Amino acid sequence: MKRFNLWLACLLMALFAVSAQAQQRPYADGPVTIVSSIKVVDGQFENYMSYLNANWRRAMEEAKKTGLVTDFHVYGAQAHNPSEPDLYLVVTYPNMAAFDGIDEKMDAIQTKVTKMNYKEADEASGKRVVMRELLGQMMVRELVFK
Repeated sequence: MKRFNLWLACLLMALFAVSAQAQQRPYADGPVTIVSSIKVVDGQFENYMSYLNANWRRAMEEAKKTGLVTDFHVYGAQAHNPSEPDLYLVVTYPNMAAFDGIDEKMDAIQTKVTKMNYKEADEASGKRVVMRELLGQMMVRELVFK
């Protein structure tokens, strides 16, 4: 009888182990990417690209050095109608935790790179309306298969 109980206990533990393993997801949460859709005002493309190449790129490179950002890109697109974006700014962060206190982190980086405090940077952002319109942003998260 003891041998049967021992065998039954081992069988039940094996079943629970298989059940617990079967409940694991086949993927893990990966990096988070923010895609900003930009409509550049006619005649302002070169001006806006110059801004991106200067301040935005330097800020992204500094954020990458600190580990806040893992990658960043600018993509051009052919808009099919006037309401579609013709430029995408794509910034990838290591995980969702990177967004905790991100304003303060990015303000410090902006100040270091541009020598402007957050109020001056906000004012400069408002002035870029003559160059571009932010149509929206989308957050996507990579799901990495195990």
